[in-house]
Amino acid sequence: MNPVIVIPTYWTKEAVAPRIGEVGTYDHATPIAKPRPELEDCLESLEQVRGVLRVVVLVVAPPSCVDSARARVNAICMEHPNLNPLIIGPKEASAISNAIHMVAPNMVGETVSLRGYGAIRNMGLAVAAILGHDIVVFLDDDEIVLNENFLIDAVYGLGLLTRQDLPVSAKSGYFLNSHDSCYADESTTHWCDRYWTKKKEFNAWMRRAQEGTRISRSNYVCGGCLAIHADAFCRVAFDPYITRGEDMDYLFNLRMNGLDVWFDNQWYVKHLPPKTPSDAARFMQDVYRWTYEVEKIDVANHRIGLHKITPQSLSPYPSTWITPEVHKRIFRTSLLRAISQPEHREYFYIWTHARADAKVWARRVSESYLQFQTYWPGMMAQLWRDQPLAEAILQSGAPHVPSRPRRDRRK
Repeated sequence: MNPVIVIPTYWTKEAVAPRIGEVGTYDHATPIAKPRPELEDCLESLEQVRGVLRVVVLVVAPPSCVDSARARVNAICMEHPNLNPLIIGPKEASAISNAIHMVAPNMVGETVSLRGYGAIRNMGLAVAAILGHDIVVFLDDDEIVLNENFLIDAVYGLGLLTRQDLPVSAKSGYFLNSHDSCYADESTTHWCDRYWTKKKEFNAWMRRAQEGTRISRSNYVCGGCLAIHADAFCRVAFDPYITRGEDMDYLFNLRMNGLDVWFDNQWYVKHLPPKTPSDAARFMQDVYRWTYEVEKIDVANHRIGLHKITPQSLSPYPSTWITPEVHKRIFRTSLLRAISQPEHREYFYIWTHARADAKVWARRVSESYLQFQTYWPGMMAQLWRDQPLAEAILQSGAPHVPSRPRRDRRK
C-alpha cells in the first residue's frame, strides 16, 4: 500500500462573518494573521505517526490573499520535513486543470479545483492519482491525530472483502469533540431547532455503530477521517456542485455506483474547530445542500444503470433528510430561527426567498454531477502516474526558503 494524507486548508484575509449565500464560503477559514493556525497543530500531531510517506496540503484562499496564504503554509510545512509535505496552490492546480482539459475538453465548470468543497476533494484525488498513491487519507486542518497508529488504522481492511464478499474500498472513522465524545451535544439544542433533529438522529446511528463490530456498513462519512482506495476514488468522484456536506454526499455517490462506505469504530481523530463566524450562512448552505440532495437522488434513482438509494437503507440518519420532508424542516426551522436567533434578518431572508431559490437551483443542476461522473474514470486513468506532470508539481509544490531581494551593490 502507498497511502497519502491529503489536508485541505482554508484561509481568509481577516476574521469576518461571510456574507450569506456567498460562493466560496467555508465553515472554518483561518485568518492570515492568526498567530498559531490550526494547520500547525495538525501537522505537529502527524509527526508521531508511523509510516507517513507524503502529506499533500491543498491551499484554499480568495485571490486577495492567496499569496499570503501560500507563504504561511510554506513556512508551516518547512517546519515538518519528515512529513514530506507537498503544497498544492493555484500554480499546481492550474497545471492539473490543464491536463484534465486535454482529457475532457467538453467538461465545464470548476469540477477539480481549489474552490468549492467537492472540487477541492477532487483535486486531492487527482494529485494522488498523478503521484501513484493507491490510498487517499483525508484529514482536516482543524483536527489532530491522537496516536502513532493513525495510518495503520486508516488502511485496516481497505482493499479486502467482507464475509459477504463486499469490497471495502472506502472507510470512515469519526471525530472526538473537545469533550472527547463522538456524539453530538444535544444539550445545546435550542427550542427553535425542534424540527432540525440532525443531532438526535445522528447520535442514534452512532450508538449502534459504536456497539457493533469494528467494521460495519456506514450511514455516515467524516470527511476529516476518511480513507479511500484507488478502486473507489478512480471510479467515483466527489460532487463539485454541492454547497457543503460533500463527504456525506460521497456515500450516496458510491452507492449509486454499486460501492459503499464502511465505518471503523476504532479509528478516530480529535476535532478542534474555531467558532463558526455565521450560523445563518452555514444554515443557508444546509438549505441548498439538502434541497439539492433530494433532487439529485430522485434523478439518480430514475437513471438506468445506477443503484437506487432508499431512505429505509439510511435509517435512522440521514433517511428523512433525503426525502421531500426536509422542505418542511427548512420552512419551520428558518421561521423559528428568524424569530429567536440574533441573525434575524438573515434567517428571515432564508424563509422568504432562499428556500424557493434553492429549489429552482437544485432542479436546474440536479443532473450536473451525473454528467460529470461519466468523465471521471477516464480522467483518472489518464492522470494515473503522469510522470511529467508529477515532476512539475513536485518541483513547484515543495516547501522552500523564500528568496530575498538582491541588493544593488552599485549604490
